[in-house]
Amino acid sequence: MVTTPPAPTRSVSKVEEIKAKSNYLREPLASELGNDSNFFTDDAVQILKFHGSYQQDNRDNRVKGQEKDYQFMLRTRNPGGFIPPQLYLALDDIANQYGNQTLRVTTRQGLQVHGILKQNLKTVISTIVNNMGSTLGACGDINRNVMAPPAPFRNRPEYGYAWDYANRIADLLSPQSGAYYEIWLDGEKMISAEEAPEVKAARQAGIPGSKVQDAREPIYGQQFMPRKFKISVTVPGDNSIDLLTHDVSLVVITNAQGELEGFNVYAGGGLGRTHHKEETFPRAADSIGYVEKADVYDLIKAIVATQRDYGDRYNRRHARMKYLLADWGVEKFRAQVETFLGKPLAPFKPLPEWRYHDYLGWHEQGDGKLFCGLSVENGRIKDDGVFQLKQALRQIVETYQIPLRLTANHNIILYEIDPRHQGKIQAILTERGVVTDPNQIDTLVRYSMACPALPTCGLAVTESERALPAINARIRQVLKKVGLGQESIVVRMTGCPNGCARPYMAELGFVGITPNTYQIWLGGTPHQTRLAQAYTDKLAIDQLESFLEPLFVYFKQNRQPQESFGEFCGRVGFAALRQFSAAYVPAPATRQRTKNQHRVSVPDEMFAQLKQASLEEKRPMNQIIQAALEAYFRQS
Repeated sequence: MVTTPPAPTRSVSKVEEIKAKSNYLREPLASELGNDSNFFTDDAVQILKFHGSYQQDNRDNRVKGQEKDYQFMLRTRNPGGFIPPQLYLALDDIANQYGNQTLRVTTRQGLQVHGILKQNLKTVISTIVNNMGSTLGACGDINRNVMAPPAPFRNRPEYGYAWDYANRIADLLSPQSGAYYEIWLDGEKMISAEEAPEVKAARQAGIPGSKVQDAREPIYGQQFMPRKFKISVTVPGDNSIDLLTHDVSLVVITNAQGELEGFNVYAGGGLGRTHHKEETFPRAADSIGYVEKADVYDLIKAIVATQRDYGDRYNRRHARMKYLLADWGVEKFRAQVETFLGKPLAPFKPLPEWRYHDYLGWHEQGDGKLFCGLSVENGRIKDDGVFQLKQALRQIVETYQIPLRLTANHNIILYEIDPRHQGKIQAILTERGVVTDPNQIDTLVRYSMACPALPTCGLAVTESERALPAINARIRQVLKKVGLGQESIVVRMTGCPNGCARPYMAELGFVGITPNTYQIWLGGTPHQTRLAQAYTDKLAIDQLESFLEPLFVYFKQNRQPQESFGEFCGRVGFAALRQFSAAYVPAPATRQRTKNQHRVSVPDEMFAQLKQASLEEKRPMNQIIQAALEAYFRQS
């Protein structure tokens, strides 16, 4: 008798097993915290993430045969980028006493402290909590920091609603089991602000039809989410928070009197991917519908429940909610959300065009006070020679007790500034070498972003933050060479494909693939309204100039009025870009020739072969010629 063998049982991922055994994010972290080791085991590291920390090692300090230089990065959770003065000063002290003497603004409006030793983790986290901060939920398979526009416009109520609901949704989705306070504060829960009664009621009400019935974690259950979950709240037209890159984005809708009516809803954005795994990809969020303000908490719970119950817990590369949207389609996803919600979503409301704003420089808040936006290159708050941003911020916050708002482009806004103090604050910034006039900042620097990457990020395969300043300078030189010296291009760089600096929305994105080699993405827009696409799989960074020059020349020759580089790349298409680059030879008039630069002629048939090779290999002919000559002379 022949029988069909039973189908193999599919196993959940290892991280899912670790979460299930963790006793609601306690173990083995709590047990290992007090041992003599200077690092955590792999299982404890997974739980540590939920508490806002990553275990790292400084690869600059690696010595063969010796133990890794283990240290920890801590990330704050502060909805809308809000940092009260007390918290900022405490973090500055922590960086000096326990960290690497710098702070880093993240692309999710948080602050990171690097270089913490395991033995100091409890002291550092308890200090943060006791100074109106938190790291709970800044990392891990959970709702991360909820983003909102950083502009403190007091005369525009929609901005206030965005801040308010960013805070409320963060409270709604905060873990409830108490493990965080048990481990780091010996059970003493510090409450910096009482959560809104309607938030508490919404959490306790549960989710109709949900598979999870858990008194300790009524929304998440003991497994929490399949992967990280990201939410933003913004206002119509303000894309200072990259709204299409989140799992969920809410857009505040007000009436003519400025009163809150409800929210437009986007869902399914996300950027992380894996090289050479085509089943992983960046995805822009879809418009889902509109919800009245009275139903917004139930909507958030319904979306969380949909991802919690139907997201992939077997393959972590396929676990983000964007893949659920991609697999199901918008209609099926919306239908499931409506099932949990208990009512249909209303049609999406019309919106104006989205525009990116960075809010740099001095501005009026609308209530008689001022705010000042500071550009922070790659988000690193440090003192470096005559540039003393860290000292300047310390002096200003300590003296005037003003709060900060962090931006999604890892910049800083100082606000609630009394106009009488503007001159003194400006003098401190000027004395410390901090530029406040955005027109004095190179636009490549102003609009660029990079992740930390090496030496501490365990996922990085090449440089990012340390490399981008020089790369921006090289890009500017190429632009000057071809007559585009004042051109603005959004450049973003990451040391791996996970996309922390959101390179897949850039006009020119660098994604690390091997040491000193990057995948190049082109075609995003200045206002982050369209995904870029992969153009070149591997570009050795020493070939940057010869790669960019033909692209910029073609752009200069064929752009439409006011068209940006990214928009141009999207309009003409990659085939046209490659064809032009393959045939491009720098003209004598545009080439600064020296005694060491010469033109070389080749037979017609060889030129045809060279052109064909250029098209197939997707790199300029001069790169192929240079490589061939270098190989020839090495053999000589």
